[in-house]
Amino acid sequence: MKNIALFPGSFDPFTKGHHDIVARGLTLFDEIIIGIGTNINKKRFFPVKVMEKLIKESFEENDQVRVISYDGLTAQVARELGARYILRGLRNTTDFEYENAISQVNRYVYEEIETIFLITSPHLAPISSSIVRDLYRYGQNVDEFLPYRLPAELATS
Repeated sequence: MKNIALFPGSFDPFTKGHHDIVARGLTLFDEIIIGIGTNINKKRFFPVKVMEKLIKESFEENDQVRVISYDGLTAQVARELGARYILRGLRNTTDFEYENAISQVNRYVYEEIETIFLITSPHLAPISSSIVRDLYRYGQNVDEFLPYRLPAELATS
């Protein structure tokens, strides 16, 4: 039986911190499915299809990584995909409080699911998608925070 983990998030955008969590998670799991979920409480800045393509390209050399987009409850999607683990990264104690509550609800929905937390690598801890979005929105170069280059056409949207 393969150990499959779902790494869910809005990934708006997917940062080097996210990439690091997946790369490190590959030492623990046979397969990681990066799931771009719809968060009804957030309005997306970068289109899902663009993020899905860029994330796929950044892992194109690794057949242990798949990228999907989904609607619905993460725990239900994990069950449908055959994933017994949810992989999450933690930058700080605030992240832990938030992620802990979500992991408890996921266990309620899918009793067999386990959430595995990896602590963010120290040099990547200050990076967040919201900071990257703000920098990008105001014309700053964000290349050093991302594992890919954003397409030029996004700069005009």
